[in-house]
Amino acid sequence: MQAATIKLFLVKGSPTGLRTAEISNWTGKAIAGPRNDLNDYLQRSELSSPGVYLLTGVDADNNEPVIYIGEAENVSKRLKQHAQNEGKDYWIHTSAFVSKDDNLTKAHIKYIEGKLIQMAQRSKLVTVMNATSSGSSLPEADRAEMDVFIERMIQLLPVLGIHHFSSPATAISFTPQQNQASENKESVFYCKTKNLVATGRRSESGFTVFKGSQAVLTPNKAFASGARKYRDRLIQKGILEQTENYLSFTEDHEFSSPSAAAGLIKGGSVNGLTAWVTEDNKKLKSAEN
Repeated sequence: MQAATIKLFLVKGSPTGLRTAEISNWTGKAIAGPRNDLNDYLQRSELSSPGVYLLTGVDADNNEPVIYIGEAENVSKRLKQHAQNEGKDYWIHTSAFVSKDDNLTKAHIKYIEGKLIQMAQRSKLVTVMNATSSGSSLPEADRAEMDVFIERMIQLLPVLGIHHFSSPATAISFTPQQNQASENKESVFYCKTKNLVATGRRSESGFTVFKGSQAVLTPNKAFASGARKYRDRLIQKGILEQTENYLSFTEDHEFSSPSAAAGLIKGGSVNGLTAWVTEDNKKLKSAEN
């Protein structure tokens, strides 16, 4: 991803309120804000043009993040319709992307919508509320142009508080039978328990456990109920699967902290700063000092 200068304008002065975001040398523009600012949000003149929008929130039943991704030739008009839909009570934040040069067509925004839905579904970091992915066929040149547009969107989304479109970056993928070289080997940490091994490293939003890492099949009785439910959800999503007498990570997965990651791996309450060690047995706590 290319280096970029981001221009963020806080319309009401609040960093979480109505705001716009732009990237230098990019024709796109983002408009974001909480649902309780929706009336002012819909007054933005940019939203009367074609664009893609994201409605984000939390599922009340399982406290998991959810997202609805849509497109419209008049974003403001479409959002007004959504606001009248009782089925979207999870919706608490809105982000929309439009073109400053009015260069987005219906085919373009359908293509972007389809790609974003696919990316969100693949990430497994959020539940996508759309029934299907629409998408659109575009000429090769248009596809290339829209892929660049999407890349810039993905670059801006975390600034707007949305982190659901990419799996954590991996320095090294570990399996017990393999020792893979890596330029970032010094940043890789190991967590071992009952002849099982997991690897991971610090990441932007917590701690990432790498694909192929192993975790205990049966946690101990002291394993917190919330952590147990989270573990069950990872199994349901296929991120954890049973292999012989342990669980194995089928892909990289980011936890909120080293302790949350180590706790799931060991099946109990664990101090992640001491549970994760380097190849030469240096604890995470010491390695970061």
